Amino acid sequence: MVTKLRGGSGSAFPGLVVERLDPQFLARTLAQLPRGVVVVSGTNGKTTTTKMVVELLRGQGLKVFTNRSGSNFTRGVVASILGEVGISGKLDADIAVLELDEAHAVHFVKAVNPRYSLLLNVMRDQLDRFGEIDTTAGMLRTIAEHTTEGVVLNREDARVAAIADSLRSQEVRYFGLDPSLRKHFPSDDDLHATTAAVEDHEPQAEPAAGTSADSLTADVLLTGLGTQEGTFQLGTERVTSELTVNGAYNTYNAAAALALVRLILGAETNRTALLESLRTVAPAFGRGESLTVGGAPVDLVLVKNPAGFRLGLSSFSADGVATMIAINDNYADGRDMSWLWDVSFESLAEQGVALVSGVRAYDMALRLTYDGVEIAAVEPDLAQALDTFLRENPDTPRRIFCTYTAMLALRKHLGSYTEVEAFN
Repeated sequence: MVTKLRGGSGSAFPGLVVERLDPQFLARTLAQLPRGVVVVSGTNGKTTTTKMVVELLRGQGLKVFTNRSGSNFTRGVVASILGEVGISGKLDADIAVLELDEAHAVHFVKAVNPRYSLLLNVMRDQLDRFGEIDTTAGMLRTIAEHTTEGVVLNREDARVAAIADSLRSQEVRYFGLDPSLRKHFPSDDDLHATTAAVEDHEPQAEPAAGTSADSLTADVLLTGLGTQEGTFQLGTERVTSELTVNGAYNTYNAAAALALVRLILGAETNRTALLESLRTVAPAFGRGESLTVGGAPVDLVLVKNPAGFRLGLSSFSADGVATMIAINDNYADGRDMSWLWDVSFESLAEQGVALVSGVRAYDMALRLTYDGVEIAAVEPDLAQALDTFLRENPDTPRRIFCTYTAMLALRKHLGSYTEVEAFN
């Protein structure tokens, strides 16, 4: 029986087999959930935000199914279901919260209409896969149009906010930023406009992200950033919460997660439990995750595009920290690494970078040289680089900025040094 297939080590292969043998398996299984399906999509922040939503809902007493393996293609969702479905063919869950790749989500929502969706942002990420940025926005619009009850949109991203124009029966809510924080979260258009202005020796324009955003009322606003804490406007109430997750971008993801959970639960929301779950939710693997090796921390910071790298650099002080950068250009990373030239690395100049690694190690080293950042060593082999990095910085806090496939490889190798949570 196909439902007895099991996937191991995050493999989506069993999902591919079942998709071929029983094309209706996914829709039939998810249709049994009493609270339906929730889809989280967008260029950046999907994994962390999905994890937050799952933990917030579990804190409200719901049984939540999610594609925890991190495979955000449809076959990955099927593989995750196969790992949890019972003999009866049913999932023991109240609701499914699924992280979906933008392109694959388009196919998913035509087979399974989500009850709710959260659409985070549109960035110039992996253009070799998706084409231009408006193509990605169109994919997110399709997700929203196939959502049956409610959609949460990022009011600060003009392309995402505009999706509301094509929605009719769905309830639309927004998450957003206090105007004072917008400079910390430049949109893709802001970033490219600023780069162009610098190249043309023109005065830099003010960020355009807030031009029309203020006319949209956000259900949840991020109003304050602190060290491991955030202040949020929830409707008419302002709350400050300690956070386990690291970085400004993850604090903004928390605002998105809160808006979605408030939409799903409405008046049922237990405020006390919600804030406690928010305080304790841990980072998703490789996204601001902190491991301990030899008594000192090793932080993994995923970087995928200019805005994400800039936020990563600005979210953490480089003082007293040994830094490694690992850049791959495999398919899952995006093959075009020219975006590294849209990132300023001057904040690393005083401390320098201990080691640069990955397939595109020398490209990264060249980029750092142009910003006056001293590099102690370049080693393209990730395992050798990690061994050297840990050996030569034994008592110092260590931070690794890495692209997706570099993060997976480094995380696996870190398992030989310390306990690393498995994601199967």
